[in-house]
Amino acid sequence: MGDRILPMLPTRLREARVLLVDDQELNLRVLRQVLERAGLRNITLTQDPFAVAPLVALHQPDLIVVDLHMPGMDGFAVMEALRPQLDAAGYLPILVLTADVTDEARRRALESGARDFLTKPIDQMEVILRTRNLLETRMLYLELELKNSDLDRKVKERTAQVEAAQLETLDRLARTAEYRDDQTGRHVVRVGRVAALLGRILGLDEETVRLLRLAAPLHDLGKIGIPDSILLAPRKLEAWEFEEMKKHTLIGSQILMGSTSNLLQLAERIAMTHHERWDGRGYHQIHGSDIPLASRIVAVCDVFDALTHERPYKSAWPVDLAVEEINKGRGMHFDPAVVDAFSLLAPDDLVNPAESVPGAGGWGDRPIDVRIQVAAT
Repeated sequence: MGDRILPMLPTRLREARVLLVDDQELNLRVLRQVLERAGLRNITLTQDPFAVAPLVALHQPDLIVVDLHMPGMDGFAVMEALRPQLDAAGYLPILVLTADVTDEARRRALESGARDFLTKPIDQMEVILRTRNLLETRMLYLELELKNSDLDRKVKERTAQVEAAQLETLDRLARTAEYRDDQTGRHVVRVGRVAALLGRILGLDEETVRLLRLAAPLHDLGKIGIPDSILLAPRKLEAWEFEEMKKHTLIGSQILMGSTSNLLQLAERIAMTHHERWDGRGYHQIHGSDIPLASRIVAVCDVFDALTHERPYKSAWPVDLAVEEINKGRGMHFDPAVVDAFSLLAPDDLVNPAESVPGAGGWGDRPIDVRIQVAAT
């Protein structure tokens, strides 16, 4: 090799993994000796071009040095075979070793994925300098990937924190209305969870089930605008009082309207239409499938829960009587398909719904309710 003093690679590059590919054993020995003298420690050799792809998958090199002209499978074919791995790696440099210095050969090599060239017979200094340059670029790329990954993680963490804060805000907003007539704060929890269970039975996708689970507790947000004398009246409402009560759907939808959030848009629709009836005799005379499905689901959950729990204006009904009442409303008050799905729920799902619905997210033990249509008619 002579007495020529060759430069050492920077310390941070010496652990880089290099794969040398050449059908001539002598060429491989010379290249390895040059690179080892420059400080590289992880060098893999192969004379078999067909073994390159498996070796790349196994060793995950930071640099590939490949001869262009080999029998059976030349360097161009090797690079083509590596294309999926090169694309997946982002930046995996290939240093082409060739005696063919024609423009056509260089063009084909660059098109196939080569990043630089070494011309035979090789110059030791050139080998080290070109190797250093390609490895420097490779390491900078990996560092950038690591920083981007870390940034992405931090963004996701921050996004999760923001989302958690938003959900807490919605929860507290629901509680503001709920505590006016349900000090237990359990009504909205039960309505949200049973609504999610019904949504899954009805074939809604998991994201829609999650949104339904979170939006349902806001169904009676508008009752914060209803006077206590009506909301807490321990009797059947007068006709004019019932007309005032109906305004809670308008108030709630107005509070929630105008948002770009899918969750709040769904909550707005539910707040406005959860007192509609299948036969069109609800608050706003919307009927049948014109009523949003989410509202048809919440209507069943809301009525059942209000029937089975004590309110200022009524005693709690036994579960079996409440279920019977829901079934009586099939095709009149309620969507038949929702009632059929409701009939598939186990008693525990109705009386004590699970603390969380898989895939639907969770609010925790929180609140919401209203003077329901059944109690006022």
